Amino acid sequence: MSGFKNFILRGNLVELAVAVIMGTAFAAVVTAFTGMLLSAVTRLTGGKEVNFDNFAPGEVLVGPFLTALIAFLILATVIYFFVVLPYTKAKDRYFPAEEAGTPADVAVLEEIRDLLKARGGDTGTTGTPGSTV
Repeated sequence: MSGFKNFILRGNLVELAVAVIMGTAFAAVVTAFTGMLLSAVTRLTGGKEVNFDNFAPGEVLVGPFLTALIAFLILATVIYFFVVLPYTKAKDRYFPAEEAGTPADVAVLEEIRDLLKARGGDTGTTGTPGSTV
């Protein structure tokens, strides 16, 4: 039973579940936005509905593919401009990346090394600290 508990409470599983739920909810929002956008295009074309489902040049039915492709492009555009771009800007603003150079832990170790050198000077001794040769 503890194995099941560990499996359920594993961080990645919970994060994935939240991502799927949020993605499903967001898909409904984007679907509504796509419908609104296509309604606006229909008004711009004088009331002629934009529908590629029956488009079949040369008796090859490519309409459903074109409809899915256009829906995908609209979805990708909405996600990029309304989710990815604001998220990236917020992340850069609130969690700036560390400057290029020495990582913080290495810098602290170098500072300790330099302090030890300055404190002890070069006494010519080797071995462990506190030992005499």
